[in-house]
Amino acid sequence: MTLNSTASPQISGYPVDRLAAFSDGDSGGNPAGVVICDALPDAVTMQAIAAEVGYSETAFAAPADEGWRVRYFAPEIEVPFCGHATIALGAALAMRHGEGVFTLQLNKARITVEGRREGTRLMAILQSPPTRSEPASPDLLRDSLMLFGLTAADLHPSLAPAVAEGGARHLILPLSSRQRLAEMRYDQAAGRTLMLAHGFATIALVYPEQPTFFHARNPFASGGVYEDPATGAAAAALAGYLRDAGWPHGGAIDILQGEDMGSPSRIHAEIPPETGASIRISGTVRALGGS
Repeated sequence: MTLNSTASPQISGYPVDRLAAFSDGDSGGNPAGVVICDALPDAVTMQAIAAEVGYSETAFAAPADEGWRVRYFAPEIEVPFCGHATIALGAALAMRHGEGVFTLQLNKARITVEGRREGTRLMAILQSPPTRSEPASPDLLRDSLMLFGLTAADLHPSLAPAVAEGGARHLILPLSSRQRLAEMRYDQAAGRTLMLAHGFATIALVYPEQPTFFHARNPFASGGVYEDPATGAAAAALAGYLRDAGWPHGGAIDILQGEDMGSPSRIHAEIPPETGASIRISGTVRALGGS
């Protein structure tokens, strides 16, 4: 399915575009709502709209200061940054205003997203906020392994668990096998408690099939979602962490996420050499039907 500029169904008087970011051709990707309006609604209204849309995040954008003021809401909470909703927003802005780079003012950062048209398809590229990482504490690691029914033997031997940020805070749990990743299970209520206690947007369980190719699964219980099929913010955090850890990333990684959910999603992350530098995250976008 190609992305066409058609009228968007409205919720509470606001038009909502429904787009899947990081799609794998004409399938997969992570659905996001996008609301582009003259002025942002109040927070209560945005939260209600996001809950009704029901996707893991909805991005709200309004013109401001030669750019766009943007806020992101999951069904249950506001989040400081959402990669897949930013990619969807970049595609939606390109639909309305043509190809270009758009400046976005978030709650705690100023970033850009570029919308491009490639034939009949759209893609978008975001520059993440700065990145940072630190080792996961022993107590956090113990509680996280218990949450997923894992042991220390299930962890990757060359890549240690870490807390990483690239606009939002994530726990990175590198695993030693693709099978253990496929078997991921957890109690959502317990996961929500753990994530909120540590300020995590998601927990990223990853498996490096190759140094530059990762499989990922991202529980998002903090936002009321069991699992995200594509998580651009976690991809930025992971990429920044790999740079900090001295992992042989070669300047870029590709991430396949959502495969175990039946919604394969592909994320590309370009990693500059400077410590803490922004990560360039890109992916394609497809339109979703329905209201």
